[in-house]
Amino acid sequence: MSTVLERCTIQPPPHTPELTLPLLHFDITWLYFHPVHRLLFFNHPCSKSHFLQSILPQIKHSLSQTLFHFPPLTGKITLPLTSDSDPPFARFSPGDSVSLTVAESDLDFSHLTANHPRNADDFHACVPHLPPPLQSSDDVVFSVLALQITLFPDQGICLGFTNHHAIGDASSVVQFIKAWAAATKNSAQIENTSLLPSFDRSAVADPAGLDSHYWNLMKKSRAVESPPVTFPLNKHRATFTLTADDIRRLKIHVQGRRPEIRPTTFVAACAFVWSCLAAAEAAPPPADEAEYFCFAADCRGRLRAALPAGYFGNCLAFVKAEAGSGELRGEGGVAAAAESIAGAIERRVYNEKGILEGAEEWPREFGELIGKRLFGVAGSPKFDLYEVDYGWGRPNKFESPSIDSDTSMSLCKSRDFQGGLEIGLSRPRQFLDAFAAVFQQSLNNL
Repeated sequence: MSTVLERCTIQPPPHTPELTLPLLHFDITWLYFHPVHRLLFFNHPCSKSHFLQSILPQIKHSLSQTLFHFPPLTGKITLPLTSDSDPPFARFSPGDSVSLTVAESDLDFSHLTANHPRNADDFHACVPHLPPPLQSSDDVVFSVLALQITLFPDQGICLGFTNHHAIGDASSVVQFIKAWAAATKNSAQIENTSLLPSFDRSAVADPAGLDSHYWNLMKKSRAVESPPVTFPLNKHRATFTLTADDIRRLKIHVQGRRPEIRPTTFVAACAFVWSCLAAAEAAPPPADEAEYFCFAADCRGRLRAALPAGYFGNCLAFVKAEAGSGELRGEGGVAAAAESIAGAIERRVYNEKGILEGAEEWPREFGELIGKRLFGVAGSPKFDLYEVDYGWGRPNKFESPSIDSDTSMSLCKSRDFQGGLEIGLSRPRQFLDAFAAVFQQSLNNL
């Protein structure tokens, strides 16, 4: 099914300076989160010989050049283990490298990049694995990025990205992906300065002492590695599309039932999916049982002292919406979901006291959701991975294998419909089929 052709490591140029970054509270909260996976499939038919002799050397070279600008991705995070230790930190030192796996697959590229349900197991042959952490009595040291390029001979190419969330959020990782693409396509240094990151951690004010507060909480839990993915997953992946017209009608639908709400595209789309998921349950919970919808909001432009858009690291606020299961399943389910999500955004993102108001309680607040009926979002329409071009044209498909490990959906801009969105789900096939029927019928009824 998949054959490894090469395992290698890629270093940035020798003149790359050493860099140490403290992990702030924004980063520390993600220390024990499962790795984040992204797959980009490119419809670029080429022979194995052309791939090995031309494409692979070029992409290795451009990767090295790009890592010069993103040294934290080449380095490692050190997590101290002693109770009186200083907070964890990320450090790049000369000699550090990123693992790159080169593989060949005999799977059907067209099948994998379609929207219909596909076996979730098949995608993990394209997913790179982070090297195992190195542990001593004093600390644990772990890599933060692994990459894989998989050839589908005479069909296409898949680029796989796995990163540890503590090194950076989607904004940072997507910035790296776009910079690497630009360097590969142009066969030169990165010229677009908007693709270059900012590492100034001193720009993040911490008057409430959240850094030390979060670190003290994390020291009480010493889990470092996420549980390994076990196969078979017994899940299928499918992609659902909302066109710009679908979204417009969803907004009208919500406003007709909740005139006080002016739903954004994000709110309308997430509310629709949340409601459809509840309606697709074969054995729904009691109507009064709480359902939770959680996601992270970018804080860079909303802190008291705004950070540059290119700030590298994590800078996210947690947002939690709640609704009764019966509310989501009823005739007004979409409107009820939209009201809950819009209200949560208003309270958190547009809080008069600042977006970090109550942040000291976020770990406890979200820890209490373990075992509850929880739905989340991976990704954002803010990050358009379909505009990435390594010289092979735009990606044919984006997939987020991360959602195989939880109950989240992936969300991104549509490749084919201007102003539209793509929603990815990974669920048992029977439930996925039920959801598809509810999704289409609900759109028809708008």
